[in-house]
Amino acid sequence: METVASPEVFLHIKVVMGMVISLSLARLLTGIAGIIQRPGKAKPYAVHLGWAASMFLFIIHIWWWEYRLQAVPVLHFGVYLFLICFCGLFFMLCALLFPASLDEYGGYEEYFYSRRKWFFGTLAITYAVDIVDTAIKGADHIQSLGWEFPARNVVYIVLCCIAAWTGSRRFHTTFVWLNLIYQISFIFRIYDVLGL
Repeated sequence: METVASPEVFLHIKVVMGMVISLSLARLLTGIAGIIQRPGKAKPYAVHLGWAASMFLFIIHIWWWEYRLQAVPVLHFGVYLFLICFCGLFFMLCALLFPASLDEYGGYEEYFYSRRKWFFGTLAITYAVDIVDTAIKGADHIQSLGWEFPARNVVYIVLCCIAAWTGSRRFHTTFVWLNLIYQISFIFRIYDVLGL
């Protein structure tokens, strides 16, 4: 089995991951710009925009977090493939938020609820994969995060499953805004310093 540990290979892996993450951000930002450019073409929806903001935070947070990969002494091709697939989940989430066309829908609200099973199913998978991604960085890194990290991911997986199932506007509104508040708090409390 071939393994790599050189800084050049780590840089190569980061570049490829960065390309996939960049596509995710581009899809997200293009979608938001489209709403600003043509507000009458597709009616915006606050819950949808809240999840767009959440994805923006999640993507830049994950990219900040991936800095810790340099601490992994040896990378196997399987880890490389896993990391690219992990980044691909973010592209899928952004593409699900901002489709190529909304012609079949009355606006973002109708579209969002029609695709909620796909979006929240993918988001639940992302939180599950996030646990594996963290484990790759080593036991010391996992222990440094304490109980909150695994508890957070398990709670998010459960809430995403509920969100995929229910069409309750009240649930979705509460979920997205509480998510944003918690997400900002979590990032600044746990990951504000790059050394973690």
